[in-house]
Amino acid sequence: MTAQQTTALGPPDELAIEDAGDAGRCMRADARRNNERLVTAAREVFAKCGGGASMEAIAKQAGVGVGTLYRHFPKRIDIVEAVYRTDVDELVCAAEEAVARNEPWQALVVWLEAFLRYGQVKRTFLNELHEAFDKNPQLKVASRERINQAVGTVLGRAQEAGVARTDLDGSDLMQILGPMCTSATLTEDQGERLLAMILDGLRPPR
Repeated sequence: MTAQQTTALGPPDELAIEDAGDAGRCMRADARRNNERLVTAAREVFAKCGGGASMEAIAKQAGVGVGTLYRHFPKRIDIVEAVYRTDVDELVCAAEEAVARNEPWQALVVWLEAFLRYGQVKRTFLNELHEAFDKNPQLKVASRERINQAVGTVLGRAQEAGVARTDLDGSDLMQILGPMCTSATLTEDQGERLLAMILDGLRPPR
């Protein structure tokens, strides 16, 4: 394509620009940032509009053309999966940060609050997420393992410090927390009240 033809077509979409050759590493970094920008926009649209959010709405939120979105995520289920992977990554990182920055009990509280926020986001596109799990069963298995490890980290540290009861483990706690991700009727206020009850129950018996 000549420069004249390019000018006739108008400026390229910002997220569609791809360099070649020596700029390969920069291109990969740009592609990663572009993906993150699109995933962030998708998460915001899902939170606002629910699972029925359109690809057009996501593209508009990201400030790009819908064609650019489809180039990065050819199918709608692909962007759903990307949002979920990012949410799990952040939840796992939240456990590491909570342990690094807080005393054992407070680290457990901080992470459970992060889990509550994770559950609120997840509930906005449950049907689409089930479709993603059907398409890629390993996604669910691997994500569950990572979340179990995260809860084990914060709970285990609190138990070692004597500030959390020792007659349960991370998998027990996840049995309690899990429904908070899947209940379509759970409100934000209810979630906070239930979390307060869970924390009370995690204290060592007198």
